[in-house]
Amino acid sequence: MCAGKRAEATLAELGNSIDVSASGLRAQALRMRVIAENLANSDSVATTPEGDPYRRRVATFAAEVDRASGATQVSVKSIEADKSAFGRIYQPGNPAADAQGYVEQPNVNPLIEAADMKAAQRSYEANLNAIEAARGMTMRTVDLLK
Repeated sequence: MCAGKRAEATLAELGNSIDVSASGLRAQALRMRVIAENLANSDSVATTPEGDPYRRRVATFAAEVDRASGATQVSVKSIEADKSAFGRIYQPGNPAADAQGYVEQPNVNPLIEAADMKAAQRSYEANLNAIEAARGMTMRTVDLLK
């Protein structure tokens, strides 16, 4: 194989790696959006005693093979409700209070959300670094072909 064809194959592989990292960026951006929604609704209680408060949501991901490139990318599998129990606090004057005066609270724990947000941020940064590295390698490959 001549040097030009090898360089083209290398550039295609670097393009695939950028696509894989871009799918990771999209996945982590969606994860951050879901975390932001959870935090924004962490005080959202029901308006009636029979209603449920906001239920925490969690994004799950899956590996998906891109048929065109053969690369394995990240895709959103689902955004599901967290089935953990709601908290309860005593607020007899609240319109959402039950007969005993308790109000169900969302199952959002700000500490867990902060930890998830930090993990998503680090993953996002890692994907950005991978894209930057692939971009640099692409530029060096193009310079070698001149």
